[in-house]
Amino acid sequence: MTRTRLDRVRASVGIASLALQQIQDDLAADDVDQVELAAILRELCEDTDTPGGLVGMLAQLVTVAARRAEQIEPDRDGDASCPLHEAAALITDNAGMRLIWAANSLEAVHG
Repeated sequence: MTRTRLDRVRASVGIASLALQQIQDDLAADDVDQVELAAILRELCEDTDTPGGLVGMLAQLVTVAARRAEQIEPDRDGDASCPLHEAAALITDNAGMRLIWAANSLEAVHG
C-alpha cells in the first residue's frame, strides 16, 4: 500500500511531536540549572548539524510552503503566500532572537 504525501507528513509530525515532548520533559526536570537551560535554548536555534537549528528549520519549512503557495494561488494575489512568508520571518526574527536573548540573559546571570 502506498502512503500518501499527507500520511508521510502526519508521520513526520508525530515523530517531531515525540521529540519535542522529550525536550519538554528535560526542560521540566528539577535539576536543570540556568547554564543548562541556556544551552538547551541555544541548541534550539544553533544546532551544529543544521543551519539555524530547530527554529531555522521550521522557518525554512514555512518558507517552502509559502513558495509553493505562490505557484498555486488562484489569483497569485498573495492571500496564502504572504502570511506564510510573514510567519517564517516571525519565527526567525522574533522567536529565534528571543530564545537567544533569554539564553544570553541566563548566561550573564551565571557568570
